[in-house]
Amino acid sequence: MLICVVGMPGAGKGEFVKVAREEGIPVVVMGDAVRREAERRGMDVGEMAKRLREERGMDAVARLVVEDVERELRRAGIVVIDGIRNPEELEYFRNRFGERSVIVVAIHASPQTRFERLRGRGREDDPNTKREFEERDERELGFGIGDVISRADVMIVNESVSLPEFREKCRMVIKAILRGDPDDLPGNFNHLRIPD
Repeated sequence: MLICVVGMPGAGKGEFVKVAREEGIPVVVMGDAVRREAERRGMDVGEMAKRLREERGMDAVARLVVEDVERELRRAGIVVIDGIRNPEELEYFRNRFGERSVIVVAIHASPQTRFERLRGRGREDDPNTKREFEERDERELGFGIGDVISRADVMIVNESVSLPEFREKCRMVIKAILRGDPDDLPGNFNHLRIPD
């Protein structure tokens, strides 16, 4: 089974991933593949993400990580994929591993909340100004991330909650997915649809 986590920058995907790892689920981070390629070519990460898709197609990053995904599936039978950016990547995984083997979990937070989080995170590719933040959002939306979010099987809202509360939401969703039990989810994200 593949759990594909998607969300705008700063929404909280990283915390979902940490919780997944705590639950013993391996994680493949698509952004790491882009960062490695950017470092190899001496390019900016954002520009590299755009260039890869221009050169190799919109599912280029999915193809870069597919061997990692297959290795983790052989080892653990389940993997979280962090960082899907467009429908083509999602379709690539569904075609490769089966429609019913892929669950999409979207993480949502408001732009203001995400901007504050990113400013506090301080990663090299994080925005320092509101304009940089908006440009990054525009780039992500240009890849088609909004389309993937709209296809999510589960939506977790990471707004006006503490970090421990959000992490608990993530843990409940992960455990419900592992059990295949959509009735055991909290009321504000009880629309989980487990593929047959």
